[in-house]
Amino acid sequence: MQMPLGQSRAAPVRMDVSQENMSDKTKSKSGAIVKGAKGSTGNLTTIALIMMNVTVIAGLANDVQQSFYGLSSVTFFLLGGLLFFLPTGLVAAELASGWSQRGGIFRWVGEGIGVFPAVSCLLILWFQTTFTFGSGIPSMSATIGFFTTKYDWAVDFAKNSHTWKVTLPIMIGWLAYYWFCCFLATKGVKTFSKIAQYGVILGTFLPLGVMTILAVVWLCQGHTPAIDMAPSALVPKWEGMSTLALAAGVFFSFAGIDMNAAHIKDLKKPNKQFPLAIFVSMILALLIFIVGTLIIAMVIPNKQINLLYTLFATYRALGATIGFPDLYLVFCWLGMLNSFAALITNLAGPSYMLGQAGRSGFLPKFLQNNNKHGMPSRLMYMQMALMTIIAFIVFLLPNVEGFVALITQAITILYLTYYVLMFVAFLRLRYQQPNRPRGFKVPGGMFGAWLVAGIGILASVFGIVLAFYPPAQLAAEVGSGATYDLIIIGLLAFVFIACVLIYRASRKHDWADPTNQFAPFTWQIEGLKKPSKALSNIPTALLSEGQNPMGLPIKKHYDKDEMMKELPTGKDPKQGEVAAALLKKQGITEPSEPAKVALVGDPTVGVKTVSYEPEPVHTNESGDMIPQPTAADVSAAPVPTDAAADARRAEAEAKIASQDAHEYHNEAVALTDEAKDDATLSQDAHHVQVDEAEAHEAQAAVKSIDSINADQAVDPTKPEDDPSQPKH
Repeated sequence: MQMPLGQSRAAPVRMDVSQENMSDKTKSKSGAIVKGAKGSTGNLTTIALIMMNVTVIAGLANDVQQSFYGLSSVTFFLLGGLLFFLPTGLVAAELASGWSQRGGIFRWVGEGIGVFPAVSCLLILWFQTTFTFGSGIPSMSATIGFFTTKYDWAVDFAKNSHTWKVTLPIMIGWLAYYWFCCFLATKGVKTFSKIAQYGVILGTFLPLGVMTILAVVWLCQGHTPAIDMAPSALVPKWEGMSTLALAAGVFFSFAGIDMNAAHIKDLKKPNKQFPLAIFVSMILALLIFIVGTLIIAMVIPNKQINLLYTLFATYRALGATIGFPDLYLVFCWLGMLNSFAALITNLAGPSYMLGQAGRSGFLPKFLQNNNKHGMPSRLMYMQMALMTIIAFIVFLLPNVEGFVALITQAITILYLTYYVLMFVAFLRLRYQQPNRPRGFKVPGGMFGAWLVAGIGILASVFGIVLAFYPPAQLAAEVGSGATYDLIIIGLLAFVFIACVLIYRASRKHDWADPTNQFAPFTWQIEGLKKPSKALSNIPTALLSEGQNPMGLPIKKHYDKDEMMKELPTGKDPKQGEVAAALLKKQGITEPSEPAKVALVGDPTVGVKTVSYEPEPVHTNESGDMIPQPTAADVSAAPVPTDAAADARRAEAEAKIASQDAHEYHNEAVALTDEAKDDATLSQDAHHVQVDEAEAHEAQAAVKSIDSINADQAVDPTKPEDDPSQPKH
């Protein structure tokens, strides 16, 4: 994670799916107007999502700490990528392609484990961001000098401590910068995705490209690398627990690849775009980590590495190769763009996910507002206020470095716990919803799923255990190991108690916003009380189509073992493209905002061809199926009957049947009379037509006779016909 700058039987059922009409402003149950019921208004491209992922994970400032270990840092990065980064990316890609509704980690963990772990994951992520950025603000004051041309003065200012009269105004300036970033983050995904896209290109890829070219020039000028470049140097030196602690730190560097799942519904094709963005982001992040770390390690000797200004020293040394040592100043300001993008992305992601889940009943109503850009601005400003308080607390402490290190270790434990829950949810969903369509699946079937998730869980637990071991550089600042562990446990207890209290309060109060766009969990739609085994192969997008939002009663229940015949089933079905084609054929989509008017859907939407084949409980020797046992066979208690009620019910049904029969008889008589009338009218019309035809023939005969008489009257001298001539 990038830190701040300077730091089964099928039941035959016919179902009709419709789209509900919603409005931007809808009254909640309490009668208050809830603003911005729609989601975020921007559309997110794959390139923008890749840049946002890279912004969250990687940055050149992160390379400084690993450069201390020289060429062996490459081994640590490759191990971290193989043991943590790759499993995390593969699992997140499958979960996002199968459960692409809003919520990200909340959706995935809630589907696989339950509601409380899902809420806890969101709160962990939110607190992690708050503590990380809040505690890092005071230390940023030391880097202020590198934004000037006075490099020597900047180094001296960073090395030495100063009075609060000097550092407090600088910290307030950084706080103002943070508040401005928070303000921009509230402007919606369309705004901050562009900032992230250009920020990471100009602030990370451009400096890294220039560094690579200048490093080649630097070597060609005859400079000797400050590290051993022999292949044997790839093997890390064993220095006790500190070596293992370094490995755990590398794992944490790769955390955050799943954070931007908060914006998954801003993608046009989330089940395809999100996995692609994850894999491309992983490759780019590894390049940034490995190439940047090696360049820093080659140029700056090990004993001169300082976390605050080594990156600027590298820029200056490489710039000197072309006669431009002030190159550090250019890259310092470009690095601000990357810091700008990272801060905005981190401020938006956790609050966006928490805000979405909160509107479904897990946050008080005063924190549920969405502004016109679809962002939970009130929640984001509250987070920024907490970061400000943490910054002032850290600023007032006599031992800033020790406290920040403690915060970092506690955050590492929280974040890795978050990933353990994600891996466990992934495995449970493989067993509980084996036929659910996924656009991408971790290869290798169940063996591949266990291998990938097992490696990820072991790596996360490994990092959690090592985080309780105090690093050597903190021994003098913190004191005994018991004191260190006690503080860590206290911080963890604070977060855990907060999760429990918020969840319990949500169960006691009706906080659900009826205008939220958060779909219920699949197991809720299928009528289950908790995540359980379901053989249904109906896509989650189809299940949630037309449902009430989460926190409200389910509008249409589905059977947990209901199957769609159009979709293939099996242990490892290739269902992604088939499911997508089926949804497209039926015209089913999840819009990014509610419809302004009611939609008239295709009457065939949601209608399925379902096969029903009973599964035998036992078979006899010939293999014939034996019918299912009755209630008596399994000693089930019969349902009590009420004779009087049955008689009344039968009488009512008979009366209704008699009324229906009478109505049908009257309708039949009316139809018969109408048919007779139609026949009479048809016969009369026939007679009229015959009379008209005879009249026309008579008129024609009269006209013919009149014509002959007229001819004779015109030529009286014409002789009479000769009888001897033949007549024609």
